[in-house]
Amino acid sequence: MTVTMSECTLSMMSEWESELTNGGVMEIELSRRFEELTADVISCTAFGSSYMEGKQVFQAQRELQFLAFSTFLTIQIPGFSYLPTKKNLKTWSLDKKVRSMLMDIIKSRLVNKDTVGYGNDLLGLMLEACAPEHGESRPQLSMDEIIDECKTFFFAGHDTTSHLLTWTMFLLSTHPEWQEKLREEVAIECGDEVPTSNMLNKLKLVNMFLLETLRLYGPVSLIQRRVSTDIELDGIRVPEGTILSIPIAIIHRDKEVWGEDADEFRPERFENGVLTAAKHPNVLLSFSSGPRSCIGQNFAMLEAKAIITMILQRFSFMLSPKYIHVPTSVITIRPKYGLPVILKSLKV
Repeated sequence: MTVTMSECTLSMMSEWESELTNGGVMEIELSRRFEELTADVISCTAFGSSYMEGKQVFQAQRELQFLAFSTFLTIQIPGFSYLPTKKNLKTWSLDKKVRSMLMDIIKSRLVNKDTVGYGNDLLGLMLEACAPEHGESRPQLSMDEIIDECKTFFFAGHDTTSHLLTWTMFLLSTHPEWQEKLREEVAIECGDEVPTSNMLNKLKLVNMFLLETLRLYGPVSLIQRRVSTDIELDGIRVPEGTILSIPIAIIHRDKEVWGEDADEFRPERFENGVLTAAKHPNVLLSFSSGPRSCIGQNFAMLEAKAIITMILQRFSFMLSPKYIHVPTSVITIRPKYGLPVILKSLKV
């Protein structure tokens, strides 16, 4: 899927180049551009449609995301979510809209499966895998379950990656010496060519930089897990069924784990990989860990490497004086006022 990622990125950068004036320099707000780009990538790789065609799905999903977060830390009264409050009515309406649009996409695939197949993308592969085998009376996944998987692809496949790209560009802008180091590595391994997956796998410094970005500004600040059996944690008995909140953002800056420089930006801590970067081998939790770890982490890292590499090949950049540093968490961590940067073409 690297080819698709690169094609989407080239389309975005062509727009940037057409907007460049004054000797190839302009100010651009990157967080919104990255949201559109990663939405385009996940649409093409997972659903075979363009960002514009799926725009309504993304907008509705985003509204649902904000509504969900607004009640995340409030006390939940049993049965309250079933009352026709203004917020509940809005949530029900948006969810119905999302499900309806996804149902239309899926129905279209099912209608045309005998002539063109299910489609050569993630949704097509899932529909084919879940189709009833000979002698089976029903598919392995219900339509509702397939729709729920699609909703997860739309959210997890573009929202978190867009914020990883935004924070990576922020750190590259504030650490110009690292921007040059990464650009030199890209020049050696990729030259001016559109990067292939083999080229991207050789970019050690880019990988280190992305890992340190995930540590300091990981898109997901908190995850929750339900205890499956009675356990004891540091002398505290935790009964089965207890929901544990794991504060990733706090753990990632814990000096007992990462050392006294935990608040400092130091990509070199990952020079020998993730397992030796801290005092505990499994403490980088950006993609969670164990059997519940993010199934799309390789996809996300490959996408981020491809996009950052192609930007470094064509542009240099620095923070705009308009930038205000206010990281804020709305399920994912993002810059509250966006990321305005001064972009300069390297071709001029």
